[in-house]
Amino acid sequence: MHKISLIVGALVVLAACSAGQRPLHDLSANSAGPDEFSVVPVGALEIPDDLGSLPAPTPGQGNLTDPDPIANAAVALGGRAASVAGGVPARDAVLVAKAARYGVTPTIRADLAAEDATFRGRRSATQFFNLLGSGRYFSSYASQRLDAYAELARFRDLGVKTPSAPPLQ
Repeated sequence: MHKISLIVGALVVLAACSAGQRPLHDLSANSAGPDEFSVVPVGALEIPDDLGSLPAPTPGQGNLTDPDPIANAAVALGGRAASVAGGVPARDAVLVAKAARYGVTPTIRADLAAEDATFRGRRSATQFFNLLGSGRYFSSYASQRLDAYAELARFRDLGVKTPSAPPLQ
């Protein structure tokens, strides 16, 4: 009986050592610390020479110092901020129409998040212990893992031109 309590005590101490460590793929914001992604820098305030040239305020609308992440991303990728001001650029209208030809689900992100939470919930019910501290992420999604080299061989067997890949180790 003394050995069993000693083993259980050692397991509890071992489990406590790994508590609080989050792997890099855990992006949940369930910590008590500040969220570094919630801080959004805004542009500097400027006072024009002629205060009469200021636009009239429009309730509910943005102002000149509000950030525009879509335009900022377009500029960062080498485009122009004005090209995304009205939504989809004219040159991409055909592509968007083709992608949306079977309909668009406006709640797709929420639907996929709910399905993933259900999937992970079913998987976590069967995984009680995690003695090695590897987390449930990789074991939960193991059935969906893609073997890149098997797919490369399959495509090459089909005659598809494929780029070279690093050799297996």
